[in-house]
Amino acid sequence: QVQLVESGGGLVQAGGSLRLSCVAAGRTFSRYTMGWFRQAPGKERDFVARINWSDGNTYYADSLKGRFTISRDNAKNTVYLQIDSLKSEDTAVYFCAARQYGRTWDYWGQGTQVTVSS
Repeated sequence: QVQLVESGGGLVQAGGSLRLSCVAAGRTFSRYTMGWFRQAPGKERDFVARINWSDGNTYYADSLKGRFTISRDNAKNTVYLQIDSLKSEDTAVYFCAARQYGRTWDYWGQGTQVTVSS
């Protein structure tokens, strides 16, 4: 059973930075892609970024390039999302997700709240 546990959210002032973490367990993830999504109040869940465990290849939502950085630490089975220059519109619950190559996002964490105060 795949388990994804996010942490690192909190209340931060606009212009600040946060690093979110997602610890993955229950599987060998070498053929998995890990992703971050976010859901603002009253809105749909949106894709933020993804990374391949095996080669570290990354992909970002066009509107978020430049302030968001996804990375992974294979030894710790952890995926990170660095968010810089936070804006009030970044306020959302951030979710970690996993999928096998070419499949749907089948596994989700419980989410971590990020609140940006202006």
